[in-house]
Amino acid sequence: MNLSNLSEIATYIVSEGKGILAADESNPTCKKRFDTISVESTEENRRDYRELLFSSKGMSGNIGGVILFDETIRQKTEAGQSLVDLILESGALPGIKVDKGLKPFNDSEVETLTQGLDDLDERCAEYAKLGAKFTKWRAVINIGDEIPTQECIDANMEALAKYAKIAQKNGMVPIVEPEVLINGYHTIEDCYDATSRSIKSLFDYLKSYDVDITGTILKPNMVTAGSECEQKSSVEEVAEMTIKCLNESVPNELPGVAFLSGGQTEIESTEHLDKMNKIGGFPWKLSFSYGRALQQSALNAWLGKSENKNAGQQAFAHRAKMNKLAALGSWSSDLEN
Repeated sequence: MNLSNLSEIATYIVSEGKGILAADESNPTCKKRFDTISVESTEENRRDYRELLFSSKGMSGNIGGVILFDETIRQKTEAGQSLVDLILESGALPGIKVDKGLKPFNDSEVETLTQGLDDLDERCAEYAKLGAKFTKWRAVINIGDEIPTQECIDANMEALAKYAKIAQKNGMVPIVEPEVLINGYHTIEDCYDATSRSIKSLFDYLKSYDVDITGTILKPNMVTAGSECEQKSSVEEVAEMTIKCLNESVPNELPGVAFLSGGQTEIESTEHLDKMNKIGGFPWKLSFSYGRALQQSALNAWLGKSENKNAGQQAFAHRAKMNKLAALGSWSSDLEN
């Protein structure tokens, strides 16, 4: 792969239906996932599981980028090959999560601000040397009584813009992730409002910090009702309102939008993405950057046992293929059987 600039890297990651495998779970999050299959979260087990994913035939042609955690970008396979090289061999590009998690925003009990800017330049320089071609930073927006406040949205979006500028200075594509959480009783209209305000603020700040939009990828939530809302959204409603929200706020020159799955099931994540691409009417690639929605079936098939490696890889390959088809608007539920 001869990708010489940020724009080419960003475009490649979401080209031809390819998407992103989010494998950047922190060790505590990985422990929660492993607990569901009664597997101890040791460094070796985490390595074995990620090696299973990255060496699956499902990577090739379906996955354009893999987001890694600090531990993973430094690990080698059981045979001694770096995981970075294993990812590159599959035709995907390695990336790295660079934010340092959340802290309360202005002493709020519910609103948060993402941290990690202080030593970001030095860390990005090291990650670039370790082979990372792109980076990711997640901002979290909650919906509730009188929140999100515009103050919290703006503080998070300005931090995303500062991060993006530093990543590009170090030769890596920034993935900017303003996630409006699905948790709560809010309606789809509430989600639309919070998502629209967040994305508009984000691109205003990206412009003011002179970030190259052609070398950036947006990782937003889809516009859905809250997980506890009694009025569930239809597939058509989610697709239409998400496209409308993006069309109002996202510049045409952005190469791609790679959605997070954010608490949706594997099938919901695929079906919503497919419906958007069937509807069309937008200038950017609409693709995926899924964690659980690409991994859950593989995790359940593997169960921490080496004899289940092949079953885990096949389960992952199936989900990767289904989501590629969804990114092309060519998925149907018949293909799931």
